[in-house]
Amino acid sequence: MDCIFCRIASGSIPADIVYQDKEIIAFRDIEPQAPVHLIIIPRRHIPSLLHLSEADLPLIGHMVAITGELAKGEGVSESGYRLVISCGKGGGQVVPHLHMHLLGGRRLADELG
Repeated sequence: MDCIFCRIASGSIPADIVYQDKEIIAFRDIEPQAPVHLIIIPRRHIPSLLHLSEADLPLIGHMVAITGELAKGEGVSESGYRLVISCGKGGGQVVPHLHMHLLGGRRLADELG
């Protein structure tokens, strides 16, 4: 598969991995938009939020739940952080593999647009 996130998950492309288990991987973004910018992906290829089924609810819950642990490890749990999931090109999704961005370490804009 030509998906860059699938290649990171398989280990064929190196990444600065900060967390991994049998279902998900979290790594540092190579073009960070904040001092802390992590990407959390499922190991399994899911193109976007639109491709989730009810069977995927535990996976998504696990991805969200692990962000608290990641934020603590990165030192941003107390000051605050943003969790972003983009869906589709119009929503700003650049890589067609479901992923979350954890952003923190500075004051983020109040506006999202």
